[in-house]
Amino acid sequence: MKVVVTGATGNVGTSVLAALGRDSQVTEIVGLARRVPDSLSLPKVRWQQADVTATALAPLFEGADAVVHLAWAIQPSHDEEAMEGVNVLGSQRVFGAAAQAGVGALVYASSVGAYSPGPKDEQVDESWPTDGIPSSAYSRHKARVERLLDDLSAGSRMRVVRLRPGLIFKAEAASEIRRFFLGPLLPNFLVRPRLIPFVPDVPRLRFQAVHADDIGEAYRLAVVGTAEGAFNIAAQPTIGPPELASLFHARRLPVPAKALRAAASLTWRAHLQPADAGWIDLALGVPLMDTARARTELGWEPKTTSLEALGELLAGLRHGSGGDTPPLDPKAGGPLRAGEFSTGIGSRNRSD
Repeated sequence: MKVVVTGATGNVGTSVLAALGRDSQVTEIVGLARRVPDSLSLPKVRWQQADVTATALAPLFEGADAVVHLAWAIQPSHDEEAMEGVNVLGSQRVFGAAAQAGVGALVYASSVGAYSPGPKDEQVDESWPTDGIPSSAYSRHKARVERLLDDLSAGSRMRVVRLRPGLIFKAEAASEIRRFFLGPLLPNFLVRPRLIPFVPDVPRLRFQAVHADDIGEAYRLAVVGTAEGAFNIAAQPTIGPPELASLFHARRLPVPAKALRAAASLTWRAHLQPADAGWIDLALGVPLMDTARARTELGWEPKTTSLEALGELLAGLRHGSGGDTPPLDPKAGGPLRAGEFSTGIGSRNRSD
């Protein structure tokens, strides 16, 4: 089985490559990225430079049994047009090329962020509406790509799978996650228990997470199996202020959602951090997901709890951890993170 993976060098992509490489049914993996690693060698993986917004993709997909589409731009958050070009138009090009090349299966990286606002006191299944959170660019783009997949599924014989995970963590992704969401002003040493005095206790601040290696295994099962449709992916437990307070040995401080959003908006507009206020709306708006379908139809079970995955990320942030690909490179921000400042903190960076 030949598998092509777009966006293969990031947090999820590297875990997907590892999981596919361990499967005896997979004989060849083509890892596509705008910036391919200089020296990283993985079992069965052949690297290929490609940009989903510009490269002719159908020739790269020829002979592939499956395409895993992970390429997505989180930044530059101050240039939504640039992100839309990658996320929506790039996805459209990938889907069209996969159909043109006669690929048997397409596995797409959707997200809990595609869901419309929903409950935090019960879990929803995959039938919950995927119209997104309107104030979040990330969510709007995920929702639009869901509609593209609706059209593809209706008009193609291709087997289409959509994985909708919660937040995805691993230590090697710490540098990438810090650059995309926290920015260069956060000292690594502060990300440790007892140095953070309180966590915000915000109504509806409850979220789900999963370790990147566990989501990699979910992609493997989707590729080599026969399942179709959407699958929620998350580990237990759900994380909220009590769990965060326990993790950081901190107090819970009641904070109105409007105040948290205003702080995010102010610091983003001032280019002090790269995550716009839409991420707050997303976190507080999306529902909690029921993952029963992934367990019964994919046969997926996480090996790592959500709190263990978050704890691993926090340790990675403290130690400045990273990986051997351009997005995961712990030195990607340059000396003293000068490169992050020079790009305007959310103005000109782009994810693979």
